[in-house]
Amino acid sequence: MDVLDAILLGIIQGLTEFLPVSSSGHLELGKALLGDQSVPEESLLFTVVLHFATALSTLVVFRKDVWEILRGLFQLKWNSKTRFSVKIIISMIPAVIIGVLFEEQLESLFGGSIAFVGAMLIITAILLWLADKAKNTGKKVTFTHAFIIGVSQAIAMLPGISRSGATISTSVLLGNDKGKAARFSFLMVVPLIFGKIAKDVMSGDLSTETANMTTLGIGFIAAFIAGLAACTWMIKLVRNSKLKWFAVYCLAVGIIAIVVSLVS
Repeated sequence: MDVLDAILLGIIQGLTEFLPVSSSGHLELGKALLGDQSVPEESLLFTVVLHFATALSTLVVFRKDVWEILRGLFQLKWNSKTRFSVKIIISMIPAVIIGVLFEEQLESLFGGSIAFVGAMLIITAILLWLADKAKNTGKKVTFTHAFIIGVSQAIAMLPGISRSGATISTSVLLGNDKGKAARFSFLMVVPLIFGKIAKDVMSGDLSTETANMTTLGIGFIAAFIAGLAACTWMIKLVRNSKLKWFAVYCLAVGIIAIVVSLVS
């Protein structure tokens, strides 16, 4: 993987982690189109580095919210901060269970199956279209909603299903305020990303012996900067009900991916 590929994949990850178009799906498509010949360990390391970069960009954008969540976890009072922290924890449960029980099955899907990614992108497009049509409200995310949104996040572990698209759409369809839905969606994934990174590091599957530190660093910077821009932009887009354009995009890319897989 050369420097240009690292920049492109970093930008793809940074943008698509927050924009509802599936970062995992676009990374798979990007690697396939760029002819990624990395060994599995090196490719996994690069993916982990990019996810770490976008997780950090989330912490920067939502630094005040993250601080409030941490305060809520260590307070002995049952107040709004503590309740929000508990909701974040509840939302993580489905993804943790699925990730632990079906880790190998999920990893097998990340093998460049363009047709599968295309089909999942079409499902993402349908969810976004439905959410765009929903009316905005002032409702907050409830404990029950947090778990249901968490189920959507677990399903979005499939390549091509947008995590932000699925969770925001689910939250909006449940009647929650669009701005609050976007905020909850971005915050709920941060602990999972860091948890997954810690697991990969401790498992010993990440090898740095053959890694090109220059491409890793450049990819990290590209993903971090793109993530900052996309995260801020996405919040405004959700509030202004602009999800239909992402639905059209996902539909188009999904159809193209399926067609390419059939003719190649």
